[in-house]
Amino acid sequence: MKQLTRRTLLAAAPAALAFGGPLLRARPVRAAKQYGPGVTDAEVKIGNTGPYSGPASSYSAVPKAQVAYWKMINNEGGINGRKINFISYDDGYTPPKTVEMVRNLVEQDNVLLVASPLGTPTNSAIWHYMNQKKVPQLFVATGATKWDDPKGHPWTIGWQPNYQSEGRIYASYILEHKPDGKIGVLYQNDDFGKDYLKGVSDGLGSKAASMIVVKASYETTDPTVDSQIIGMKAAGVDVLVNTGIPKFAAQAIKKAAEIEWKPLHILSSIGSSVGATLKPAGFENCQGLISDFYLKDPTDPKWTDDPGFKSWVAFMDKYLPGADKSDGGYVAGASLAAMTAQVLKQCGDELTRENVMKQAANLHDVTVPMLLPGIKANTSPTDFAPLKQVQMGRFDGERWQLFGPLLAGAVG
Repeated sequence: MKQLTRRTLLAAAPAALAFGGPLLRARPVRAAKQYGPGVTDAEVKIGNTGPYSGPASSYSAVPKAQVAYWKMINNEGGINGRKINFISYDDGYTPPKTVEMVRNLVEQDNVLLVASPLGTPTNSAIWHYMNQKKVPQLFVATGATKWDDPKGHPWTIGWQPNYQSEGRIYASYILEHKPDGKIGVLYQNDDFGKDYLKGVSDGLGSKAASMIVVKASYETTDPTVDSQIIGMKAAGVDVLVNTGIPKFAAQAIKKAAEIEWKPLHILSSIGSSVGATLKPAGFENCQGLISDFYLKDPTDPKWTDDPGFKSWVAFMDKYLPGADKSDGGYVAGASLAAMTAQVLKQCGDELTRENVMKQAANLHDVTVPMLLPGIKANTSPTDFAPLKQVQMGRFDGERWQLFGPLLAGAVG
């Protein structure tokens, strides 16, 4: 078991302005203090797991940014006068380890909630446990559609646009730009990958059977996806929907270039990080890639004078000096933590597990600085999918260029 951090961290005024906007400034008035596990007048314990090692270690930027964010918040006074004791463990992107780590967080560390644990297979492994124990599994760092299940799993709530909706959006793009295309889908062989595959299929409708000619899965333990890419080219595929995590997404891009295969290449949002995917793949191999975004790309110069981007850069410079700012994981991690901070603010002095979920299910047009303009988080007791829109982008060889309106691929 590896304990990455166990710190007191969180912010009032300056940090609220930097990451949470006006909604973080108003302190709710409560008649009496009510505390759940891990809460005192001085601190709130929050748990987390992430892949600091293992096949998805390229995502370690996400929990690292959360650790740094809470340190910033604590240095600036905490939330409602309380510091955050943020405990983050390395689960190696391995479900059995996640179960072990989360049990420790709940039963030994006695945390109030688990915030943004990363990964679909890892969160799936603790999904039922968290709901049986009635512990908030807050803003999971995965876009699996199943997290929006307030009736069946009222203690788990998603955050990012879900994978099925993204898949539907890719299908719409293909039907518009390559209506006679032969599609190959590269996907992880679990709920995460199958969500994307279902979204693409549903979006194509009656054309799915004829247009999707290759469904190529991979396991996270596979060394490469080279054979899948070679097989797609041999099958005549001219549209590649690449939904791999950064390691495998980069391999697919690189292998396609090596075998001189140039399909219409759609890269899912979870693999679109310039630092984690495109740099390893080689920018020269990424020309013309299509993807979708809900967060600002930190490498895009259009955000240089944007106040939200400036606050994120200042945060990175002070709390993660030397970190690769081209890695979108640092954007996601800080944004996830800022949304959790919003919920804690709304809780005021009623810091119970029940009220955490009540407040998480009552977000109204909440934004954080690194969300794309116009994208806001909205939830209700019957809607556990906070973010629902994306914008398309094309890589021009140097940077992602956003195009078109905000899109939502509704899942029926």
